[in-house]
Amino acid sequence: MNYVIEGIDPAPFASLFSLGDAELANRGAVRMFADAAPGYPCRVTLEDAQPGTRVLLVNHESRPLPGPYRTAHAILVTEGAARPARFVNALPPVFGPRVLSLRGFGADGMMVDALITQPGDAEAGLERLLADARIIEVDVHNAVRGCFAARVRREGNVSRETF
Repeated sequence: MNYVIEGIDPAPFASLFSLGDAELANRGAVRMFADAAPGYPCRVTLEDAQPGTRVLLVNHESRPLPGPYRTAHAILVTEGAARPARFVNALPPVFGPRVLSLRGFGADGMMVDALITQPGDAEAGLERLLADARIIEVDVHNAVRGCFAARVRREGNVSRETF
């Protein structure tokens, strides 16, 4: 099974790093500094920010299309993240140490199946979901805090239409 995992586009967040704390608060964002690794997973690079790195906690609509599964939640973006990471048939580092919620969606935007994986079991969970021909993409969330982690797409179904 061939799949692609990509980080989100950093462009919408780049200008936020130059804002003061009050302006960030007005936009619903918070500046933070990573103080441990793992612990501050960047949604652009799909790696944990290293201690001392500046990050922004922002709201992100990961599933913006109309429907019952429209989704927005907090995510972290690392300062200086210039382009989205791309992993082909491989898992990004941020998946490794985390309990994950995997949510498989069909072409109609409806959830077909979902499961929870323990640290180290994400690949087996993805294989199980992607074995179902009805599932074209899987949204991965951190199970504990609910944050969007990344979207997994079958190779050949890679587009940014739902980002």
